[in-house]
Amino acid sequence: MAAGIKASSSGLQFHIHPLVLINISDHATRVRANRIGVKNKFRVLGCLLGQQSGRVVDISNSLEINYRVGEQGIVIDEAYLTRKQEQYKQTFPKLDTVGWYSTGSDMEEGDMQIHKMIMHFNESPVFLLLDPNMNRTHKDLPVSLYESELHVIDGVPQSIFVQSKYTIEIAKVLPRGNDKGTDQLTAHYMSLHAAIKMLHSRLFVLHSLLRKIIAGETRYDHALIRQAASLVRQLPAIRASNFHQSFLVDFNDAMLTVYLSGITNGIEAVNDIVEKVSTAFESKSTRRRGML
Repeated sequence: MAAGIKASSSGLQFHIHPLVLINISDHATRVRANRIGVKNKFRVLGCLLGQQSGRVVDISNSLEINYRVGEQGIVIDEAYLTRKQEQYKQTFPKLDTVGWYSTGSDMEEGDMQIHKMIMHFNESPVFLLLDPNMNRTHKDLPVSLYESELHVIDGVPQSIFVQSKYTIEIAKVLPRGNDKGTDQLTAHYMSLHAAIKMLHSRLFVLHSLLRKIIAGETRYDHALIRQAASLVRQLPAIRASNFHQSFLVDFNDAMLTVYLSGITNGIEAVNDIVEKVSTAFESKSTRRRGML
């Protein structure tokens, strides 16, 4: 827990779906890619969508927020946000605004003002803070979740952030995408797969053309070379010296997760068979003793 931040006393249980973290990471990555060369820091904002059942708050999706930085701090385009929420409600009527998210290493001074604005859509919103610059060797997720509580400080009632615990809701995704609340996650994975496939095909065409230019089979096009160089410069991770090693680490982690999942499923199947065999032999042995 962050130093100086009190723990929440609401007793609510928060379940965060992986799709939410994927959306926030994708939002931050796109904004960072469009701001290459800009040195001032940036942050992204968005709404958290989900539903509350009793004391359990299920955060299953997110919605990006447009904002500008004015003299008084961050100014959110409330008209745009209201319109987007109405459109989203038509497709997913069961999802409501349960809070908002932002990126950064720590909370900022104007976050409480944003939090109060989100209260127009939810009386008790939550605030999810994701740190995209967290060290890769850190064991915990770079995600913090906060609620707001009214405390009396120096005789004056004030709203402050208190930290809440959360769990990551890991759902089993079936190919047909109809397992318990995973339709959106499956659709998101399918769109990512289609986008990556399209990007691969375009890069293959560009690579083939550049090889023909080098071989002298096609005339040298300076405008095309400049565009290709600009495209490559937008991918700084590939130029990093440790990119290959980092990629192998992530790939091995993913394969290990799949392998462990397979082992777990196999053990469960074996245990189920053992229990059935034990029950059958025990029942047969009981019948024999009864006959004697």
